Amino acid sequence: MTSITASILYNYIRCPHRVTLDLSGDVSKRDPINPFIQLLWDRGNAFELEVIEALEVPFLNLRDKPPAERIRLTTEAMAVKTLLIYGGRICHDDMIGEPDLLKFDGNGYVAGDIKSGACVEGGSEDEDGKPKTHYAAQLAFYTDVLRRIKANGSELPFVWDIHNNQVSYDLDAKRGPKVKLTMWEEYQEMLQGARDLLSGKSTSRPAWSSDCKLCHWRSFCLSAVVSMDDPSLISGLGRKTRDKLLPFITSVEVLASPDLDNSIDEIIASVDGVGKTSLNLFRARARLQKTPNGQPYYVESVAIPPTERELFFDVETDPMRDICYLHGFIERFSADTNAERYIAFLAESPNSEEEHRAFAEAWEYVNSFQPTALFFYSPYEKTTWRKLAERYPDIASLEEVNTLFKSPAAFDLYYGLTYSKTIWPTKSLSIKDLASFLGFSWRDPEPSGAASVQWYHAWCDSNDSKIRKRILEYNEDDCRAMCVLADAARRMQVS
Repeated sequence: MTSITASILYNYIRCPHRVTLDLSGDVSKRDPINPFIQLLWDRGNAFELEVIEALEVPFLNLRDKPPAERIRLTTEAMAVKTLLIYGGRICHDDMIGEPDLLKFDGNGYVAGDIKSGACVEGGSEDEDGKPKTHYAAQLAFYTDVLRRIKANGSELPFVWDIHNNQVSYDLDAKRGPKVKLTMWEEYQEMLQGARDLLSGKSTSRPAWSSDCKLCHWRSFCLSAVVSMDDPSLISGLGRKTRDKLLPFITSVEVLASPDLDNSIDEIIASVDGVGKTSLNLFRARARLQKTPNGQPYYVESVAIPPTERELFFDVETDPMRDICYLHGFIERFSADTNAERYIAFLAESPNSEEEHRAFAEAWEYVNSFQPTALFFYSPYEKTTWRKLAERYPDIASLEEVNTLFKSPAAFDLYYGLTYSKTIWPTKSLSIKDLASFLGFSWRDPEPSGAASVQWYHAWCDSNDSKIRKRILEYNEDDCRAMCVLADAARRMQVS
């Protein structure tokens, strides 16, 4: 049987089918490694070295030792209570763990991982972010191995994050107020699921999701999902919901079929977390997807701000450096597409001084353009500017940013329009899928926010003007895509 590692558990959380394909798939069918993923690896390794080199306490370095020797040396080091072990390897039965750090706390060892990112995910102006599922699962995995070999300490496992904070994870706590299970209970379910998959007790099925974009099995799985007419091709119908619905709904065709009317009550009663409203929404999207030349339509009328003065706004951020490096706008008057103008405020270096300058100039620009309708896609721009206001209160207060985005003239094209007020035949509600459906094309052959981050890193390293131009053109096209969507929304009909 294949050993379980933290990496396998991480991939299982993201996509069980990736675990299957990584173990038994045809490697010739893989896509090339995405440049952004390579950047994450490179930055992660570099940050790990920075942290280790800056340690002010002695430690045992086992990172470059052969795997089998690392197990032996780790065991020997733990036996003599070495205070800090870097690159250790611990194992028990089918479990092999490689925590970045093993710290002796006087009673035993606690595991720590070094991550070139933030320790929390989600969050909004109304609630804090919660610990990342895969971080918690990996720390729980290491802790589990330490407990099984009777070497665990009493302190909490931790992540050393991009801000050089040592963040402890209380595995007996829930990750957030809406999470039913504790982190330890979540981990136990994930571990059992991974074990069942590796042993052949369970099987996996491909599904389409946002996580697919950076996976090396992306093209292979998309082909399979399309050929299966899998229900995950419906926007919002994720893997977990798809799996729950499979006993009743095996394809988009079945979901769209009138024959399903007689089973609605049974499905709702049998499937936890799927109500009549969401099921009817999925069915409407499926029917439109199966309609030849199907066009989007309103299910509820929407008051879109007037067109006299408009700004279409998009930010680009680098999660590895925790910096907002670009604020882009399309400004126009009376919906005149021939007179659109792109305005950009770019951090010329990845540091707080340049982030401060770019935000200050963007804030001044927006205020100088008032009154205006301000369009954006999803709450990310609002969340980012709130974060910048907290970081740089000399530019704008949190109250001022809140006032800007709470204005009737500020319009979220995602939550205010596409998420629940309209029906689209696309496989997702991303701005790229919607604008592409409407006939818009990005100039870059591989446009994505992740790619923009990778380009920004490359430009900061090389100062290549062509890369800088690519970053700006991508952001401009994102803004123009919102123009296309807003214009189309004004022409759409109510069903």
